[in-house]
Amino acid sequence: MSPISAALRARVGSILDDATIAELPKHYRGKVRDNYDLPDGRRILIASDRLSAFDIALACIPCKGQVLTQTARFWFEATQDICANHALEYPDPNVVVGQHLNILPVEIVVRGYLAGTTGTSILTMYKNGERTMYGATMPDGMRDNQALPHPIITPTTKAMDGAHDMPLTPEAIVSSGLLPAAQWKEVTDHAFALFERGRAIAAQNGLILVDTKYEFGTDASGRIVLADEIHTPDSSRYWFQESYRERFEAGMRPDSFDKDVMRAWVAARCDPYKDPIPEIPTDIVLETAQVYIAAFERITGQIFDYPDTTEPVLTRIRRNLERYFR
Repeated sequence: MSPISAALRARVGSILDDATIAELPKHYRGKVRDNYDLPDGRRILIASDRLSAFDIALACIPCKGQVLTQTARFWFEATQDICANHALEYPDPNVVVGQHLNILPVEIVVRGYLAGTTGTSILTMYKNGERTMYGATMPDGMRDNQALPHPIITPTTKAMDGAHDMPLTPEAIVSSGLLPAAQWKEVTDHAFALFERGRAIAAQNGLILVDTKYEFGTDASGRIVLADEIHTPDSSRYWFQESYRERFEAGMRPDSFDKDVMRAWVAARCDPYKDPIPEIPTDIVLETAQVYIAAFERITGQIFDYPDTTEPVLTRIRRNLERYFR
């Protein structure tokens, strides 16, 4: 880890924990975003600096909300010719105003490598002896983090709060009525095309887009529209291209943006699901922020624009959203 920059240290207290704005209607507080539904069908999404882990808001990471909003903006603009997206305007670095959508009841994850750690990841299932998963069949003899013969979609149910996503197959999605066959084909066509565009742009910046999650919805006319975020550090796995081959051949885990700095620090000191969380040192918070900023710059090829410290983040957001109060 490189030394923490002076610019980042100056923003240790410039965080957005709570984005409650009383003048805006229909507030819904998610794990990391505060959402408001306007009467005209638009939705305001404010990305906070909350970091969610172990089923709790673990801490606030300076600049995280801005990184996620601006990374998604980069990708929305780079893929709008492939699939319409929900973004309408960006009145603030942490805010996107989008159209309200009816979110489809299937979570779409596109994977290009045999990787992952969760119970629904294809690497975990492969190690447990499964070869046919999510409707796709894998060959024997594959190694951890190996490229798949071709990208696959691993759909799951969209779990409600407290529940777990469950694996699905394309056949089950259609036969159960979750999505009609024509709509499922359109969603998968979009997902594969978005992933290929993502891989191509990531490769230009020395990165491998390993896997990513997409969320789709329909607008009032029934058109499929990309929602939420796209190819951000929170929704995607990236590896560094320059070291992948050597580390793979050596049986080592590929280098990536290590966003688990804080999670690892906490997990080494307590059972975060049962014990009180110890006070997290400032340098651990700043190291995590530095990873997010480095990810933004590497993914987009842009220089991160640090927020002004003379005005609190929420004050700035309120000022930029005043026209939506009426």
